[in-house]
Amino acid sequence: QVQLVESGGGSVQPGGSLRLSCVASGTIFSIANMAWWRQAPGKERELVATIRGGGNTYYADAVKGRFTISGDNAKKTMYLQMNSLKPEDTAVYYCKWFDIWGQGTQVTVSS
Repeated sequence: QVQLVESGGGSVQPGGSLRLSCVASGTIFSIANMAWWRQAPGKERELVATIRGGGNTYYADAVKGRFTISGDNAKKTMYLQMNSLKPEDTAVYYCKWFDIWGQGTQVTVSS
């Protein structure tokens, strides 16, 4: 059974950076189709970025140019490099692979 564990969240000031990691345990042959989602207080969960087959990536408009998704198949790990963070990026960030979700990691951007 596949499990996903996120880490790397924390509190930063606006303009700061964080790198999130998502490690998969169990049988997973590729990090393709893994994705980062986030949910801010009082808002619906939204897709942030995803890695598709062939290494193609997708980013939500709100994070384009600031966030970078990447991964390492051998380590079964996906990353989200987040730069130029804004207060509106504050949310719980979740890793997702098909219908499997991680437990989430909190990111808070505040001065």
